[in-house]
Amino acid sequence: MTDGTKRADILTGLKVSIVLKQDQRTGKLTEGIVRDILTKSTTHPHGIKVRLENSLVGRVKIIHG
Repeated sequence: MTDGTKRADILTGLKVSIVLKQDQRTGKLTEGIVRDILTKSTTHPHGIKVRLENSLVGRVKIIHG
């Protein structure tokens, strides 16, 4: 398992855990499958922003592979 700060580590179809915007204070993780990668830069210190297949958007914290 790796963290989600590098865009190259994240592919559509991967199972990941993300933090939703409203959960940033608590750090509550939401699991899902990546549909779209929204961050354009190669890295992001708080995690790459993605959209899951269920349309939720958040920053990747854990890549399950």
